[in-house]
Amino acid sequence: MEYFKKMRGTTKSPPAVNLFEIAWSWIGAFLRISLVALVNYHLVSETDLVMIIGSFGASAVLIYGAVRSPLAQPRNLLGGHVLSAIIGVAAYRTLDHHLWLAASVAVATAIAVMHATKTLHPPGGATALIAVIGGEKIHSLGYLYAVVPAGLGALIMLVVALLINNIPRERRYPEFWI
Repeated sequence: MEYFKKMRGTTKSPPAVNLFEIAWSWIGAFLRISLVALVNYHLVSETDLVMIIGSFGASAVLIYGAVRSPLAQPRNLLGGHVLSAIIGVAAYRTLDHHLWLAASVAVATAIAVMHATKTLHPPGGATALIAVIGGEKIHSLGYLYAVVPAGLGALIMLVVALLINNIPRERRYPEFWI
Protein backbone atom coordinates (compact mmCIF):
# COMPACT_ATOMS: atom_id res chain seq x y z
CA MET A 1 0.00 0.00 0.00
CA GLU A 2 2.85 2.40 0.81
CA TYR A 3 4.17 1.85 -2.69
CA PHE A 4 0.95 3.14 -4.27
CA LYS A 5 0.74 6.12 -1.89
CA LYS A 6 3.97 7.44 -3.42
CA MET A 7 2.13 7.85 -6.72
CA ARG A 8 -0.13 10.59 -5.31
CA GLY A 9 2.70 13.16 -5.50
CA THR A 10 3.94 15.49 -2.82
CA THR A 11 3.25 18.99 -4.14
CA LYS A 12 0.57 20.94 -5.94
CA SER A 13 0.69 21.78 -9.62
CA PRO A 14 2.85 24.81 -10.43
CA PRO A 15 1.09 28.12 -11.11
CA ALA A 16 -0.03 29.02 -14.62
CA VAL A 17 2.43 30.83 -16.87
CA ASN A 18 1.55 34.42 -17.75
CA LEU A 19 0.94 35.63 -21.32
CA PHE A 20 4.26 37.49 -21.41
CA GLU A 21 6.21 34.25 -20.80
CA ILE A 22 4.04 32.37 -23.27
CA ALA A 23 4.70 34.98 -25.96
CA TRP A 24 8.48 34.99 -25.47
CA SER A 25 8.56 31.19 -25.43
CA TRP A 26 6.64 31.15 -28.72
CA ILE A 27 8.90 33.76 -30.33
CA GLY A 28 12.09 31.94 -29.33
CA ALA A 29 10.88 28.53 -30.45
CA PHE A 30 9.49 29.89 -33.72
CA LEU A 31 12.69 31.74 -34.64
CA ARG A 32 14.94 28.84 -33.69
CA ILE A 33 13.02 26.13 -35.51
CA SER A 34 12.52 28.46 -38.51
CA LEU A 35 16.23 29.13 -38.82
CA VAL A 36 17.25 25.49 -38.67
CA ALA A 37 14.36 24.37 -40.90
CA LEU A 38 15.31 26.98 -43.52
CA VAL A 39 18.90 25.72 -43.54
CA ASN A 40 17.66 22.13 -43.66
CA TYR A 41 15.19 22.57 -46.52
CA HIS A 42 17.01 25.18 -48.60
CA LEU A 43 20.74 24.62 -48.08
CA VAL A 44 21.35 20.98 -47.21
CA SER A 45 18.31 19.17 -48.63
CA GLU A 46 20.23 18.14 -51.75
CA THR A 47 23.11 16.71 -49.68
CA ASP A 48 23.38 13.79 -47.29
CA LEU A 49 23.32 16.22 -44.37
CA VAL A 50 20.38 16.86 -42.08
CA MET A 51 19.96 19.95 -39.91
CA ILE A 52 16.74 19.23 -38.06
CA ILE A 53 15.84 16.26 -35.88
CA GLY A 54 12.79 15.63 -33.73
CA SER A 55 14.60 16.02 -30.43
CA PHE A 56 15.18 19.72 -31.21
CA GLY A 57 11.47 20.33 -30.67
CA ALA A 58 11.78 19.05 -27.11
CA SER A 59 14.91 21.16 -26.57
CA ALA A 60 12.98 24.23 -27.70
CA VAL A 61 10.40 23.55 -24.99
CA LEU A 62 13.15 23.59 -22.38
CA ILE A 63 15.32 26.50 -23.54
CA TYR A 64 12.43 28.82 -24.43
CA GLY A 65 9.68 27.57 -22.11
CA ALA A 66 11.65 26.55 -19.01
CA VAL A 67 14.66 28.87 -19.19
CA ARG A 68 15.56 28.49 -15.52
CA SER A 69 15.53 24.69 -15.51
CA PRO A 70 18.94 23.10 -14.92
CA LEU A 71 18.08 20.79 -17.84
CA ALA A 72 17.85 23.79 -20.20
CA GLN A 73 21.27 25.31 -19.54
CA PRO A 74 23.99 25.53 -22.24
CA ARG A 75 26.15 22.73 -20.83
CA ASN A 76 23.16 20.41 -20.79
CA LEU A 77 21.86 21.46 -24.20
CA LEU A 78 25.17 21.05 -26.04
CA GLY A 79 26.62 18.16 -24.05
CA GLY A 80 23.34 16.27 -23.91
CA HIS A 81 22.86 16.30 -27.68
CA VAL A 82 26.48 15.70 -28.73
CA LEU A 83 27.24 12.93 -26.23
CA SER A 84 23.92 11.22 -26.89
CA ALA A 85 24.47 11.38 -30.66
CA ILE A 86 27.88 9.70 -30.32
CA ILE A 87 26.39 7.01 -28.09
CA GLY A 88 23.46 6.46 -30.46
CA VAL A 89 25.74 6.04 -33.48
CA ALA A 90 28.00 3.66 -31.57
CA ALA A 91 25.00 1.59 -30.46
CA TYR A 92 23.65 1.43 -34.01
CA ARG A 93 27.00 0.46 -35.51
CA THR A 94 27.62 -2.19 -32.87
CA LEU A 95 24.13 -3.69 -32.69
CA ASP A 96 22.55 -2.89 -36.08
CA HIS A 97 21.30 -6.46 -36.50
CA HIS A 98 19.32 -6.15 -33.26
CA LEU A 99 17.66 -2.73 -33.47
CA TRP A 100 15.54 -3.34 -30.36
CA LEU A 101 18.74 -3.84 -28.37
CA ALA A 102 20.60 -0.97 -30.07
CA ALA A 103 17.72 1.40 -29.25
CA SER A 104 17.61 0.31 -25.61
CA VAL A 105 21.37 0.48 -25.17
CA ALA A 106 21.56 3.90 -26.86
CA VAL A 107 18.95 5.59 -24.66
CA ALA A 108 19.99 3.93 -21.38
CA THR A 109 23.67 4.63 -21.96
CA ALA A 110 22.97 8.22 -23.02
CA ILE A 111 21.10 8.80 -19.75
CA ALA A 112 23.93 7.29 -17.72
CA VAL A 113 26.62 9.33 -19.51
CA MET A 114 24.61 12.55 -19.26
CA HIS A 115 24.22 11.94 -15.51
CA ALA A 116 27.94 11.22 -15.11
CA THR A 117 28.94 14.35 -17.05
CA LYS A 118 26.31 16.66 -15.54
CA THR A 119 24.79 17.25 -18.98
CA LEU A 120 21.35 15.72 -18.42
CA HIS A 121 19.07 17.04 -21.16
CA PRO A 122 15.97 14.87 -21.76
CA PRO A 123 15.89 15.48 -25.53
CA GLY A 124 19.35 13.89 -25.62
CA GLY A 125 17.65 10.53 -25.11
CA ALA A 126 15.69 11.15 -28.30
CA THR A 127 18.87 12.21 -30.11
CA ALA A 128 20.44 8.86 -29.20
CA LEU A 129 17.32 6.99 -30.27
CA ILE A 130 17.11 8.84 -33.60
CA ALA A 131 20.67 7.69 -34.38
CA VAL A 132 19.38 4.12 -34.15
CA ILE A 133 15.89 4.31 -35.64
CA GLY A 134 16.54 7.11 -38.14
CA GLY A 135 16.48 6.42 -41.85
CA GLU A 136 19.31 5.92 -44.28
CA LYS A 137 20.07 9.63 -44.38
CA ILE A 138 20.77 9.61 -40.62
CA HIS A 139 22.67 6.30 -40.70
CA SER A 140 24.85 7.41 -43.60
CA LEU A 141 26.14 10.33 -41.52
CA GLY A 142 27.86 8.00 -39.07
CA TYR A 143 29.62 9.98 -36.35
CA LEU A 144 29.16 13.18 -38.34
CA TYR A 145 25.62 13.00 -36.88
CA ALA A 146 27.13 14.23 -33.60
CA VAL A 147 28.46 17.33 -35.37
CA VAL A 148 25.68 17.99 -37.92
CA PRO A 149 22.84 18.03 -36.96
CA ALA A 150 23.26 17.38 -33.22
CA GLY A 151 26.12 19.75 -32.35
CA LEU A 152 25.56 22.52 -34.87
CA GLY A 153 21.79 22.45 -34.42
CA ALA A 154 22.16 22.69 -30.64
CA LEU A 155 24.67 25.53 -31.04
CA ILE A 156 22.28 27.48 -33.28
CA MET A 157 19.54 26.84 -30.74
CA LEU A 158 21.80 28.18 -27.98
CA VAL A 159 22.69 31.37 -29.88
CA VAL A 160 19.02 32.11 -30.58
CA ALA A 161 18.15 31.37 -26.93
CA LEU A 162 20.84 33.78 -25.71
CA LEU A 163 19.60 36.54 -28.01
CA ILE A 164 15.84 36.09 -27.54
CA ASN A 165 15.65 35.12 -23.87
CA ASN A 166 17.62 38.18 -22.77
CA ILE A 167 15.59 40.82 -24.65
CA PRO A 168 12.90 41.23 -21.97
CA ARG A 169 14.15 42.70 -18.70
CA GLU A 170 12.20 40.03 -16.78
CA ARG A 171 13.90 37.06 -18.50
CA ARG A 172 17.44 35.83 -18.19
CA TYR A 173 19.31 33.00 -19.83
CA PRO A 174 21.42 31.12 -18.92
CA GLU A 175 21.40 30.48 -15.21
CA PHE A 176 24.88 28.91 -15.47
CA TRP A 177 27.39 27.82 -18.11
CA ILE A 178 29.47 25.15 -16.42
